[in-house]
Amino acid sequence: MDFVGVWSHLATHYLIGLSLTTLAVFSALLFFKPLLWARLFWWKIPVDTDLTVYFGRCLGAFALVTDTMFLHAALTGVGIFTMLLFFTLFCLLMVVVHIWGAIARIQPITETLETGMWAGLVVLNLLFMPVT
Repeated sequence: MDFVGVWSHLATHYLIGLSLTTLAVFSALLFFKPLLWARLFWWKIPVDTDLTVYFGRCLGAFALVTDTMFLHAALTGVGIFTMLLFFTLFCLLMVVVHIWGAIARIQPITETLETGMWAGLVVLNLLFMPVT
């Protein structure tokens, strides 16, 4: 894997961009308005939405903390490898989640198309991963 870490000297910039982008287009919206997020991604909204809102806010809270940790690592230089490893593993599992949903036909097409984004993030994470 000669490409792992090829852009590691830019890892702090990547983490700052990643955290600000995910904060703006995912984390905050999912935390504050989970049903609006769901509608934007073409999910059918059930009549009883309490559980949906609860899980959406839980995931949004997790994403907000992750964004904060990305920024902390980028601004202090502490934990860059750990955060990129964490996010790479998360992205790999998100590829599995989205493929599973596509095969089971239980998600809108927007989620199936998102599989490529998660796979692309795996590659980007590896490119920016500091190597020792």
